[in-house]
Amino acid sequence: MGVFIIPHNIVATGLLLCYTINNMRKDPFIIGKYYHIYNRGTDKRIIFMDKYDLWRFLQSMEEFNTIEPIGSIYENRYKKKNKNKDNILDELGNPIAKLVDIIVYSLNPNHYHFILSPLVENGIEKFMQKLGTGFTQYFNQKYERSGVLFQGKYKSILINSDVYLLYLSAYINLNNEIHFSGHSETKIDKNKLFYTSSWDEYIGKSKRNFCNKSIILDRYGDKIEDYKKEALDVMEGIVNKRYNKDLNSSLIEDLFIEEV
Repeated sequence: MGVFIIPHNIVATGLLLCYTINNMRKDPFIIGKYYHIYNRGTDKRIIFMDKYDLWRFLQSMEEFNTIEPIGSIYENRYKKKNKNKDNILDELGNPIAKLVDIIVYSLNPNHYHFILSPLVENGIEKFMQKLGTGFTQYFNQKYERSGVLFQGKYKSILINSDVYLLYLSAYINLNNEIHFSGHSETKIDKNKLFYTSSWDEYIGKSKRNFCNKSIILDRYGDKIEDYKKEALDVMEGIVNKRYNKDLNSSLIEDLFIEEV
């Protein structure tokens, strides 16, 4: 389809080094703009120890993305489950008055990525504060620990072009695959790790409706196969450039993954 061409310098510069750049925001988030939001566990620790932690974070992404105050996340989910006895996983992404548009997401064993767009004033700040605080409280109570879970405040980068937006959507949607592309040559056993992304939602394999996919797919005339092909090409390019030297050590360093 040739919707966009990835300049070589985008691969080689800020995006792939996003974890090491000091990107604390000085300017306010602007409604209608798109932002790459990311963070990792403090001391590079795993933040999804089992599938229930991953599920809880997904729940939180929905429950906390509302302009209305909420009560117990368990009470809210129990009420919804009683209304619909179908697979509760497929209920995620219900229409409500939201703080942000989630465009894409990736949840990795010890870090996450989003592309978010604020829908109301301070939407990103409120959503991320509720998400971070709520999940930390859950995690600390479950694992009988105290203190911070994430490495400081989340980081953010303004996405200032369509080229960057489309490239980044592919990078995030396939982030898990990018990280584990060298799995066979490392000591990482990905079957012991817990992770997910919006990729299946984009290619029609999931009934979840977290994401405002039209922001990306409209650029392709809603032709999912065209987007899929472009995204896989982006992934291949990233993998070839990132992992072509000293695969094992650079992979561990880039992913911030500790062996489980």
